[in-house]
Amino acid sequence: MSTNLTAIPFVDEVEIRVKAGHGGRGIVHFHREKFVPKGGPDGGDGGKGGDVVFEASPHLNTLNIFRSQRIIKADDGEPGFIKCQTGASGADAVVMVPAGTMFYDAETGELLHDLGTVGERYVAAAGGKGGLGNWHFKTARNQAPRKAQPGIEGEERQLRLELRLLADVALIGFPNAGKSSTIRSISRARPKVADYPFTTLTPHLGVVADSDGDGFVVADIPGLIEGASEGAGLGFQFLRHVSRARLLVHVLDLAGGAELESLLQRHNAIVGELQKSPADIEAPIALVTFNKADLVETGDRAGLAEGFTARTGLPVIWTSTATGEGIAELKNVLFRRLKTPASGDTLPEQTQSAADRIWGAA
Repeated sequence: MSTNLTAIPFVDEVEIRVKAGHGGRGIVHFHREKFVPKGGPDGGDGGKGGDVVFEASPHLNTLNIFRSQRIIKADDGEPGFIKCQTGASGADAVVMVPAGTMFYDAETGELLHDLGTVGERYVAAAGGKGGLGNWHFKTARNQAPRKAQPGIEGEERQLRLELRLLADVALIGFPNAGKSSTIRSISRARPKVADYPFTTLTPHLGVVADSDGDGFVVADIPGLIEGASEGAGLGFQFLRHVSRARLLVHVLDLAGGAELESLLQRHNAIVGELQKSPADIEAPIALVTFNKADLVETGDRAGLAEGFTARTGLPVIWTSTATGEGIAELKNVLFRRLKTPASGDTLPEQTQSAADRIWGAA
């Protein structure tokens, strides 16, 4: 299974207003029945106002539904009825959002909830309680109370929603490095591929599965450039999607220069942007792929890879999406690293993989 985001607009941050329903009013009423001349109070309670509820869906990867709907309102509770009957509660407003959506108070910036698991629900605004009918106020000294309560107003607040994609592995690198081609090769995701920078303008998710039915989610993050952590290029908008990944894979493009110093310079530039990012990125870079390996003669590879590993401490896999070279090795290495981190690695703690959290455990 894979998810391609290019079919619909990608929105990963939006500000909305949520308004829960008001509680229904209690009523004043006295029992009237033939042959019962002195009926007592029987005014019922108002119904509870509806809640505004958000639920994490496995089928969404964008907040684009809020581009045209910035106010979410639940229904009000109904007034009470005679014979001490409670009015109907207002219907909840249940809104489906992608797993990985974070809810902030728009005024204070406080993180209110992180909706990180499919099926999880978050009540963003609670409906008001219904008012009491007059039968509650009957006492020995007041047998005919003409008092009832109005319903309580529902909660209302301004929220900022921020989406951070759930992925086990994130492919990072400069524009046109081959990230989109790589995710097409290891999963069934089908992002746009072309020979010019910034082909990928939205992240893509794909599931990589093995013969045992296990799988992990890989994300193709739009190309970073120097200054991305400060907003250059596509900037921090997409750096934050790296923050939930368990492992990072740096895709280096050999067509951009196959000399050791050139590769190191580009690698260090990406590492610097990750370190400066305000997104609090904890995942380690697990390995580097030298992509478009078909451009380098086999005899020239060993020294280049050994020199790069000696300077960075990172293993190198030679890949070519044109010929398929290294793709199976890349998948196998990532499976092993996710199941058993390499010595010294500390992967972000997660009780479930992103695949399990998004689509459910097998």
